[in-house]
Order: sequence, then C-alpha cells, then structure tokens
Amino acid sequence: MKLARLHSRAAAEPYWHVQLAVLVAIVLQLALTSKLTFGPKYAIAALECVLLASLIVFATRTHGLALRVRRGMAILLIAIVSLANISSLALIINDLLNARQVTGKELIISGLAIYLTNIIMFGLWYWELDDEDVTGQDNEAAPVDFLFPQTTARTVLRGVRAWSPTFLDYLYVSVTNASAFSPTDTLPLSHRAKALMAAQSLISLLTVALVAARAVNILA
Repeated sequence: MKLARLHSRAAAEPYWHVQLAVLVAIVLQLALTSKLTFGPKYAIAALECVLLASLIVFATRTHGLALRVRRGMAILLIAIVSLANISSLALIINDLLNARQVTGKELIISGLAIYLTNIIMFGLWYWELDDEDVTGQDNEAAPVDFLFPQTTARTVLRGVRAWSPTFLDYLYVSVTNASAFSPTDTLPLSHRAKALMAAQSLISLLTVALVAARAVNILA
C-alpha cells in the first residue's frame, strides 16, 4: 500500500503531495453545513487528522506488524473520507427529493465541495491500489490497474523509459474521469479499476445533474 510505505519513495514522489490532498479533502468536508453531513463533522475530521498524523509519525517503522498496521490505517483513512463524502451527497439528494428547504448558496457550496472531494478521494484510491511499481514485487506478475500513455511509449520515447506513475498522475486521471464521465488518455485494465471509475462517474454525474443544476435553478 503506497500511503503506508511512501517514505521509502520520497525521492521519486514527495510525501507532501498526498498529505496536502488529504488535508484539502478534510477542509472541504468542513465547508459543508452540519445538516448536510452524516454525524459530527468536526469529530470525523479530527479522526481523519489523527490517522494522517499517525501515518506520518510511524512512517519510518519497517517492522512487519507496523507495516500491516500502517496499511490498515491508510485504507481506513481513504475509506472514511470516501464514506463521508458519499453520505453528504446522499443527504443532499434526500433533501431535494423530499422538497426540504435548502438554499441555492448551500447547494452551490456543498456541490462544489463534494465534487472536489470526489476527485481527491478517487485519485487516492487509484494511486493506492494500482500496484504497477510495488517495490520488491515481480512486475511481470504484479496486477496493473491502469494503462498510461507513457507506458505504451516506453519503447519509442527515450525520456519515458524509466517513467512510473505518481500520485499527481492518478489525480489527473481522477479529474478527467470526473469531468468527462469516462476514461480519457488512461485506460482502466482491471475489474476493480473499472468499478472505481464507474462509481466516480456516477457520483460526479449525480452531483452535477442534481445538486448543481438545482442550485442554479434556485438562484435563477
């Protein structure tokens, strides 16, 4: 799991990229009003910060048990951010379907926060689960979830022969998938990658088609 072992790849992929992305997702969740969050949002944000801080503090531990614990915390952190974001979208849709009073300003802020958090959390999932460059693992047998254009051009372009994807590459995949509702230049290869991209597209479509469209209608 990359978030658990990233300290060993700090030269190729700075840790602060991922830390900043997680912190932005937490801040976006705090931007939502309390009635559009499932549970106390400050308590959830505090738990996410504790998990992130724990991964930073114990990043230098290489013992087998410590590594398994870090892996569990990494998955738990991304899962909590994901569930909190999806639950907020569900609450907003429920309010809209039941004709509850939600102002256009609240919908705009909530829709934007959910949409951006959706991009970050799926970027984290893509990056965390794609095992193409797992250290110490046979690349021929390792599962590959995404086919990047640089991968197919390794035999043609000298500058990408030693290239390997980093978090920013997966974040770009998430941005394009959330915007186009489909893959663009990077293709999903595994079933789990296709399932994740399909889920992200559906969440983005619901956010834009229902929440954002309703907000524009109210403000108009």
